[in-house]
Amino acid sequence: MKKAMKVLGYLLGSVVLLLAACLAYFHFKGVPNYKYDPPAHVKNLQVQPDSTRVARGAKIAAMQCMACHAGPDSKLVGKPMSDVPAVFGELHTLNITQDSVHGIGAWTDGELYFFLRTGIHNDGRWSPPFMPKYSLMADEDLYSIIAWLRSDDPRLAPDSREYPPNEFNLFVKVLSNTLFSPPPLPEKPIVIPDSADKAASGQYIANALGDCYSCHSGDILKVNSLEPEKSFGYYGGGTAMRNEEGEDVTSANLTMDSETGLGNWTEQQFIEAVRFAKKPNGGTLSYPMLPHSMLTDEEVSAIFTYLKTVPVIKNPVQRYQAGIGQ
Repeated sequence: MKKAMKVLGYLLGSVVLLLAACLAYFHFKGVPNYKYDPPAHVKNLQVQPDSTRVARGAKIAAMQCMACHAGPDSKLVGKPMSDVPAVFGELHTLNITQDSVHGIGAWTDGELYFFLRTGIHNDGRWSPPFMPKYSLMADEDLYSIIAWLRSDDPRLAPDSREYPPNEFNLFVKVLSNTLFSPPPLPEKPIVIPDSADKAASGQYIANALGDCYSCHSGDILKVNSLEPEKSFGYYGGGTAMRNEEGEDVTSANLTMDSETGLGNWTEQQFIEAVRFAKKPNGGTLSYPMLPHSMLTDEEVSAIFTYLKTVPVIKNPVQRYQAGIGQ
C-alpha cells in the first residue's frame, strides 16, 4: 500500500511539474507571431474609394469599430476594453487613425485587408482572440471599410496618442498558443447576400457584420468564427461580459424559446431593442449592448427572420439588474 501511494505521489508530482513547465513555456513564449505572406492579389490590392464605399464603410465601422476604438473625444485612438470578460485581464485597443507612426497611416490596402481577415500585422504580430477576424464578411464590405479608413472622417485624422503595448496575461498566452490561431483567407470571393432572401440577409448582418453570435452564444471560448452555427450554445446566451463598472452582464438568449428567449417577442419589440436599446417593458438594455441605430428597420427585421431559423435553446439566463450585478 505504501509503495502504491509512493508511486502515485511520484506520478502526481510529475504531472504538476509538467503542467508548470508548460505554463512557463507559454508565459515566456507569449502570443505567437506568424509569417506575413499574403497572396499577390491581396498584397497588391488597391481599393478605389468612392462615396458609396465610404458611406457603407462608415456604417459597418459604427457597428464594429467605434465602441472599441473611440476615445473620450471620439477620436479613434483606442481605449481600455472595459467590457471584455475579466479572465482576459486589463487590455486596450489600438490607435487606428491615419497617423503614420502610431496609427495605420503607413499601412497599404493589402495589409489592412490581410489584417482584417486574419489578425496578422505586416511584421508578423498577431492580434489575440478578442480582436475579431472578419472571415465571413463580403469582400466588397471589407473594401468599404478600407475606403472609410482612408476618408476625411475627422475621427480618423492623424493623432499620435497611443497606449503602452498590451501586457497579455498567461490565460491569453495559453489560448493564443492552443485553442486560437489565425483563420485562413477565404478560398473564393464572398458576396453580400441578396436582400430579397430575408433569412440569408439577416444571417449575414448578424454574423458577418455584427458578430452578434460571439457574445450571445454559450461560451466565448467555444465560438467558431468560421462556422458560427457550430459555436457552443449558438445564440442561446450566457456569456458573461462586463459593464463600465466592471460588473458581470450576462448575454441574452436570442433563440425563439418562449420562456427564456425571444419566443414571445414581436418583431417591432426586437427592432426597438436592437436599434434603440429599448426593453419591451420599459427601460434600456444594459451595456455592453449598445443601440444599433445605423441599421434600418428592414435590416433588423431580417435578423429577426434569421433568428427564427436558429435551433431553439432553453437557457434561463440570469439577467443583469442595476445595483445588483451578477
